[in-house]
Formats: sequence, structure tokens, C-alpha cells
Amino acid sequence: MAIKVEEALDIIYKNVSPTSVKILPLEQALGCILAQNVVATLNLPPFDNSAMDGYAVKLCDSGKAVKVTHTIFAGDDSSEILEPTYAIKIMTGARIPVGCECIVPVEDTKGHINGVVLPDNLQKSKHIRLSGEDIRVGDNLLTCGEKLHAHQITLLASQGISHVKVHKKPKIALFASGSELKMHFENVESHQLYNTNTPTFFSRVLELGCEVDFIGTAVDTMEDLKAHIQSALSSDLIITSGGVSVGDADFTKEAFAAFGCEVFFDKIAIKPGKPTTVGKIGDTMVLNLPGNPLAAALNFELFGQSIILALGGARSKYLNPIKAKMKDTYKLRKGKRTLVPGFFDGEFFIHCAIFAPGMVSPLGHANAYIMIDEECEQLDSETQVNIIPTRFTFTKEVPSDLRSGT
Repeated sequence: MAIKVEEALDIIYKNVSPTSVKILPLEQALGCILAQNVVATLNLPPFDNSAMDGYAVKLCDSGKAVKVTHTIFAGDDSSEILEPTYAIKIMTGARIPVGCECIVPVEDTKGHINGVVLPDNLQKSKHIRLSGEDIRVGDNLLTCGEKLHAHQITLLASQGISHVKVHKKPKIALFASGSELKMHFENVESHQLYNTNTPTFFSRVLELGCEVDFIGTAVDTMEDLKAHIQSALSSDLIITSGGVSVGDADFTKEAFAAFGCEVFFDKIAIKPGKPTTVGKIGDTMVLNLPGNPLAAALNFELFGQSIILALGGARSKYLNPIKAKMKDTYKLRKGKRTLVPGFFDGEFFIHCAIFAPGMVSPLGHANAYIMIDEECEQLDSETQVNIIPTRFTFTKEVPSDLRSGT
């Protein structure tokens, strides 16, 4: 019996465990999921310093002429003490001298014999960056489960952290099945066609930050399918396409069963992609997708991406849709949860005019899809819908309702 989409996603998240952890140099950690909390051990700035090129002065010298006898540059370890009637020229980032009460920018002063004339509106701590005003010792900087983007690397570098503990990137193994399939670097006969699914998944899992192995294309025999499965068992997730329907030569399920695959579900109440199957062999997740390219790609985005998000160890691991409006009216037959590809322009979702499970051309145009509720028969123009992007990803820490047309 086919299960609902929400049941399928719930099963996935209950049965997928995050990858193990390793320690990486900071330079190699970009895109990884943090497996530790990070607490600040240094103040930032570490000392009071000048926010401007100017003069370190005392408030009591407001509006007066002061002598300038010295300059402090960024990086200087100056021990000079500022006295009344004097100013010290100071560069941006340099340590504030003892006795300094504010910084006057160069452009706010007037030249004078042996010094400068100060404005008469001096304010305490003006243009001084105080120690710890950005980060204080003990601040929680990053938490376990955060993805390390460039600006998270900034925080780590500010603390002199050279290595971090992260989750290993999910390792994905891919192969397709079908004697009629040839890879793009092979010649095809009139009765054959090119395998588009595997290159699609290969590229997509790389975009999602995974490591990937291409196992090849299996012909429709038990022996060859089992050989391909055996080669993929060291991965965190095996993704196949084709051989999961009820044809005479569809041996994929039987081949996986020979390795003791625990099948969590093998039918989903969804169109297209009903025979999508998820299971597990030991610690290796298995995702069997339909052979039709559009059906396989859309179901990968929904179920494959959810498995990868769960494997990755991110705290924010659930797909989070974006609110958009339908550009045009879309009619459909109710009764099945339906995936519809289209293009999101930042405001409107424009559904693909023509698409079918076996097509590939809609994939080149679409950058998102919607999942229409089974009771919906029409989405009118301007109706709000939940779009799920396919060229970028938004996630959150709790599940969202992904449906449109409810």
C-alpha cells in the first residue's frame, strides 16, 4: 500500500543517523557541518583601539591647541602615556594609549605650530573600539550542527582556531539499471538511449556537499545488479534509478533483498514517482528511484535531499519552502499528491507548460517545484503556493508543511 509523503519523510528522519565526525584544518572545513560547540576564548577587539586615523586626546583639551610629538601605528606595542595639552597621532587599529579619552579624526582638526587645534565638541570614547565590544570571552560563537560558511570561518579564525570537529561529508554511491542505457561517453544504437539520471544525481549530490562514487550502469540481470550493490556498500547512501516498477526485467528490489535490505517503504502516494523505495542495508541507506528522468529528479529533490540533510548532521535539516504566487492558473485531476516543476522568479511560480515523467527538457528550465495537495483541482493565478527550490536549499529545525493548494 502506498504511504503518504509525510509518512515517508518521517520514516526517513527516524531511520537516518548523521555521519561520523573527524577533525579538519580550518582551511578544509568550508561547507562542513560543525560537530562541536565553539565558545570564545579571546575578546574581540583584544584591546581598545582606534576606529579612525586621527589623534588620541583628552576631553579637557576640547577646543584647545595641543602638541603632537609621536605617532602610534597599528601593530605598535606602545607604552606611552597621554598627558594633558598633548595629542598622539594614531592610525586605525592601533592600541589606544593610556590616558586617551577619545579619538579626533584628522579631518576634524586644524594645523597649528607643533600640533593641531581640536574641535570643542569632544565626546568620551568617540571613535574608540572597546575591547570585547564585538566578542567577549565566554560568548557562544557557533553551535553543533551549524554549517560552516565563509563567515562562520571568520568567527573561528578570530579566535585562532586552527582545527574543528565536523561531520564527515555524506558518501553517496550511484548507479542506474537498464540494459537499454548507455553513458554519455558511449555510442548508442537505435534501440538504446543515454543515461541522464546518473549524471544528474552525480552533479546534484556534489552541489549538496557530498562525496560521490559512480559505480556504473547495471544491465538487467541479478548477477550484474548484485555486483554493483556490493561495490556500493561502503557508502552512506546508495542511489539507483530504474528497475523498481513491476516489469519482467525489474530485478532491483530482488537484488537488494539478497543483501538483507530492510525496506521501509516501496510505494508513495505521489505523482510522478509512486514506486520510489527507501530502505537500509546495515548502516547504508538505499534510495531506489524510478527510471523516468523527470520523475526520478523530482523525487530525488524531495526524498533524496531529505536523506542527505539527515546524514549531514545539520541541526537545521528539514526542507523549508518559500512562499510565492502562481503566475497562471493550473488545473489538475485531484486524488494524488502531485509534483509540478516550474520556475520561481522571486515573486511568481511559473509552472512548466509541458512536462511528463519521461521528459528531461523541463529540468533544464525549472529551478523549483510545488507539491499540490491531493484534494486540489485548481490553483488560480495569484494563489499563494509553497515552492521548493532545486538550485538552492532553505532548511529549518522543525518540519514544514510543503503542500500547496490546501
